[in-house]
Amino acid sequence: MENKNNIASALPLMAMKEIPEASSNAAHITGLVKDSGKITGYQLSSGQTLSKDDAVALARQGGIKGVGISERDGNEYLKSIPDGTENNNLSNLPSVTQESLQ
Repeated sequence: MENKNNIASALPLMAMKEIPEASSNAAHITGLVKDSGKITGYQLSSGQTLSKDDAVALARQGGIKGVGISERDGNEYLKSIPDGTENNNLSNLPSVTQESLQ
């Protein structure tokens, strides 16, 4: 049974294109910016809001912790690194609309 759990937890990691090492002062994602239900950006613990592309670039530089970079149809996006805790998964974070940020 333990072997099945190890495999199940390893699968999401293998699906990531890259897992950057976060710096000690890295922010974490606190919310998702959505437009018509589609994620267009991320809110950070620093209060900063970034587009999806800018957030991927910042994560790659070590500025966002707890995320890896995945790719679908040529588009990169951030994905939670599995840690056994459901409440910090990106899909469980609150959503805001772009209009509410302006």
